[in-house]
Amino acid sequence: MARVYVIGTMDTKGEELHFAADCVRRTGAVPVLVDVGTKGGGHDADVTAAEIATYHPAGADAVLGLNDRGKAVTGMAEALTRWLLARADIGAVLGLGGSSNTALVTQAMRALPIGTPKLMVSTVASGNVAPYVGPTDIAMMYSVADVAGINAISRRVIANAAHAAAGMALSAPPAAAVPEKTGIGMTMFGVTTTCVTMLREALEPTHECYVFHATGAGGRSMEKLADSGLVAALIDLTTTEVPDFLFGGVFPCDDDRFGAPIRTGLPYIGSVGAVDMVNFGAKDTVPAQFAGRNLYVHNPQVTLMRTTPEENRAIGRFIVERLNHMDGPVRFLLPLGGVSAIDVPGMPFHDPDADAALFDTIRAGFAPAPNRRLIEVPAAVNDRTFADAVLAAFREIA
Repeated sequence: MARVYVIGTMDTKGEELHFAADCVRRTGAVPVLVDVGTKGGGHDADVTAAEIATYHPAGADAVLGLNDRGKAVTGMAEALTRWLLARADIGAVLGLGGSSNTALVTQAMRALPIGTPKLMVSTVASGNVAPYVGPTDIAMMYSVADVAGINAISRRVIANAAHAAAGMALSAPPAAAVPEKTGIGMTMFGVTTTCVTMLREALEPTHECYVFHATGAGGRSMEKLADSGLVAALIDLTTTEVPDFLFGGVFPCDDDRFGAPIRTGLPYIGSVGAVDMVNFGAKDTVPAQFAGRNLYVHNPQVTLMRTTPEENRAIGRFIVERLNHMDGPVRFLLPLGGVSAIDVPGMPFHDPDADAALFDTIRAGFAPAPNRRLIEVPAAVNDRTFADAVLAAFREIA
């Protein structure tokens, strides 16, 4: 049976959660009411908050009976995450609530595999939902009126959400008629598009190529797919999110960048595409301390800042330290002729000294091993020669 887990704080949202569950039931799906109220008590839930709390690694006392509401909500989010991951019958997850419950439930949703239906009805869904959605496929629905009683507005919104969640649970995509191609995660930016396009065209006859725009969320999404077992290899040529993370750009990764290939041991083919730049918004948004730097207006909303030799050494250290922790097959390629379309002779970011600092740092820190090899290619990242070298590396280990 398709089970829809309807999750919220039953002490304050009990009427609304029961209404959602009734809507789910009328579709033929099976609702499971889950209470995540930090005061506990059950409140007619199918799964009580006390039961959820036992899944916290420090036990229920780390969740229930606390005077600090923030700590209690944080603890319940950890417990719910572990509880959901232990379920084998999830057809869909439907959450309802305000800001605290949205943070709590979506944390658990983000831990679920890509493709598991996840829908959050929230009072904060009309604002910046990036912290709640992260790199996952969570659907956010704005509640319009607060989730505070059943009225003419909430009745329609909650019913729509319940029917959507039930529909997803009851209508799982059919199995493919023919075996699906093996999936590959790839990272791309405008200044590495030529290379990635050549790779994609060469690999698409035999592989499913998932290309991710390296805008912070893109890299995290690719790694989420890797952690979920939905790709068989990574061709991570565009690591521009690293300089943004280190130096305050608008497209940063987080400190778990490269964590998925470390955890999974997936074949990893990487490079330093577009690490010659830190990304900012419109030119007037570039921080004042960078006013004298080499800035390039990519478009009216994106301004690029050329990385310096010192910054490139920091970028190289960040990357190579993580490469050395990968136990799966690794090939990391250095495009000695330039790391982006504008880091070649005659273009605004051509800076051999900055590139040399990057390459020398990676060479010095790289720990060769039977599974791990550094490959230097005397070509720019968008040259056919470099794309051919990436393809050869991929076919060697994937």
